Amino acid sequence: QVQLVESGGGLVQPGGSLRLSCAASGNIFRLNTMGWYRQAPGKQRELVAEVTSGLRINYADSVKDRFTISRDNAKNTVDLQMNSLKPEDTAVYYCNLRLPDTVPYWGQGTQVTVSS
Repeated sequence: QVQLVESGGGLVQPGGSLRLSCAASGNIFRLNTMGWYRQAPGKQRELVAEVTSGLRINYADSVKDRFTISRDNAKNTVDLQMNSLKPEDTAVYYCNLRLPDTVPYWGQGTQVTVSS
């Protein structure tokens, strides 16, 4: 089984920055995709950014040029650096891990609130 632990959420003012981290452990195949999703109240969970073990990256259009995703394959960690934060970025952010031939795994989620 796979376990994901997130950290780094909190309250930040518009225009500010926040860094989220996720550590994965368990039966992890090295050819995997790790990423961040978010879900606001009444909204569908959506992809924010993801990165493959080969370091191929995909961003949502709404965060492109503001957020940066990175990973350490040796440590099985993935980070999300969030800059120029907007109130509409407010959501619960979830770490995600996808392995071949398995269902995706999810962290517990961490709250990000962007407000004055």
